[in-house]
Amino acid sequence: MTDQVCYEDVAPGDEIPSLVVTVDRTQMFFFSAATYNGHRIHYDRDWATTVEGYDDVLVQGPLQSALLSRALTDWIGGHGRLVRFSVQNRAVAYPGEELTFGGVVTGTRIDHGVGLVDLDIAGRRGDTVLMPGTATVALPSRSATV
Repeated sequence: MTDQVCYEDVAPGDEIPSLVVTVDRTQMFFFSAATYNGHRIHYDRDWATTVEGYDDVLVQGPLQSALLSRALTDWIGGHGRLVRFSVQNRAVAYPGEELTFGGVVTGTRIDHGVGLVDLDIAGRRGDTVLMPGTATVALPSRSATV
């Protein structure tokens, strides 16, 4: 396992690699289509600004959540497993803004022979936390027993 992160590789305080994304209107359109989300706040700028009072259309919260889970699954690799994932959508994001998704390891433990890693995770725009959350991942061990 050369590119695979293993349980022995992580410790509390470690940051996972960040995923940096600038969501555009095309990506938002396809995400709305794929999730059957026809809410005008995600595609109709006049509606979003006039009726809803925002500066522009809004990047979907579930799209931000999907990008945050992608940051985790990119990090854990093909032999890791996302065990628990919980987030809250706390602030809006607009298309064209640079968003960063990542997390920090808060703890490691062995549970029934499985190496588990707990993390505080977040989606951010600069210093603003848009989507805080927590996650637990299972990582493979370099040895037969953890």
